[in-house]
Amino acid sequence: MLAIDGPSGAGKSTLAAEVVAGLTARGCRPALVSTDAFATWDDPVAWWPELLDGVLRPLAGGVAGAYRRMDWSTGTPRPGELVRVPVPDVLVLEGVSSGRASARPLLSHLCWLSGGSEAERLARAVERDGAAARADLARWQRFERGWFAVDGTAEAAGTRLS
Repeated sequence: MLAIDGPSGAGKSTLAAEVVAGLTARGCRPALVSTDAFATWDDPVAWWPELLDGVLRPLAGGVAGAYRRMDWSTGTPRPGELVRVPVPDVLVLEGVSSGRASARPLLSHLCWLSGGSEAERLARAVERDGAAARADLARWQRFERGWFAVDGTAEAAGTRLS
């Protein structure tokens, strides 16, 4: 399992898609799971047991996993479609907190992507999510700054990219 972690707007999703495409081109069967499918503005990281019990533990046991993707279509997050995750050759887990300390024993590798300054990342995230999300994104950045400092994610990474 490869985790690609870093702050919002750093480019984790883009990098993960490139990794998955590269693995697929080499005949590997990867699966991609994003923490964005679980997190909400009000619950940035406490959803981890759902990912652990629904995806990570089953896959570690050689059994397909599943989870409910967060549905934001109404503007208010709620459980959405069921996503099935077949047992892959490589699981790419990307998103804020994907390389958290409690997950590190499960990881084959942790990649940290810093993605530039906080202002640059906020601008990219607002471009991606829309101007209406600016206040939530700024609040999220304050949260993740504290999260990463306590969790030591960047320091634990085997690969650090900017």
